[in-house]
Amino acid sequence: MERRKFIRNAGIASALAFVSPSILASCSSNVQGVAGEAGLQIYTLRKSLEEDFKGTIERAAKIGYKNLELFNYSNGKYFGNSIKEVKSIFNNLGVKAKSSHVLTGWSMPDNVGTMTNDWERTVADAAELGQSYIVCAYLFDSERKSIDDYKNLSDLLNSCGETAKEYGLQMAYHNHDFEFMKLDGEIPYDLLLSECDLNLVKFELDLYWTARAGVDPIQYFKDNEGRFPLWHVKDMAAGEDQFFSAVGEGVIDWKNIFNHASTAGLKQFFVEQDDTKSGKPFEEITKSYEYLKGIKKS
Repeated sequence: MERRKFIRNAGIASALAFVSPSILASCSSNVQGVAGEAGLQIYTLRKSLEEDFKGTIERAAKIGYKNLELFNYSNGKYFGNSIKEVKSIFNNLGVKAKSSHVLTGWSMPDNVGTMTNDWERTVADAAELGQSYIVCAYLFDSERKSIDDYKNLSDLLNSCGETAKEYGLQMAYHNHDFEFMKLDGEIPYDLLLSECDLNLVKFELDLYWTARAGVDPIQYFKDNEGRFPLWHVKDMAAGEDQFFSAVGEGVIDWKNIFNHASTAGLKQFFVEQDDTKSGKPFEEITKSYEYLKGIKKS
């Protein structure tokens, strides 16, 4: 427990150490709308990260993305970089790791760094980076065949949430569209909201996938006030394929959604674009950032 307290406190101190007054002042004075609060889920830049991790993070930071959500953690490393190396890169570039995505590990039991394999080390490393959240990212087909699978997931989320809390982190769950499709007569997402502990597990609502599922996110905010501190902000193009698009170029009503941020309990949102038709993800996330300058929360 003493080790946990040390790591938690060290992580908090580290996070505070590189949030300079000048950065905060710049965000508030030079960036209109919510763009200054925007984070980036780095999955969007995965190909570039494999080639040049540091250079990719630097390019994202120059666009304005100072808050990052990570993925691809494995056995104490991100894209071959140790936690110490990642921390140094982020400190030098003035960016923060706010969150990270992890997997259950049920379909890949040998992978080290999942919710079922070396979880405490995974959380400890997240705390070392100064993160506030750690998020279950996705369920493989084999992990969601019945409603009982979601009941088991709720138990796992609650258990992992307890460990995360000991390190000063908040556990959360990120959705796709399949959680809103009836399974054995129930809506899996509603079951998760019912079965997960209010304090141990929060939710990262992916607003593209809710739109794809035909779900009204604002109604979920109203029915479950304060349970959605994280959002994924990505747009859906008009047309039959409903492909991913830069924020502001699709059909989602972002102004209306951001007007309900306080009801949701929003603390941090991340721009993400799973794929691009242009093949130019940096251009896409730049367009998203520029659009978000015009969105203001009421």
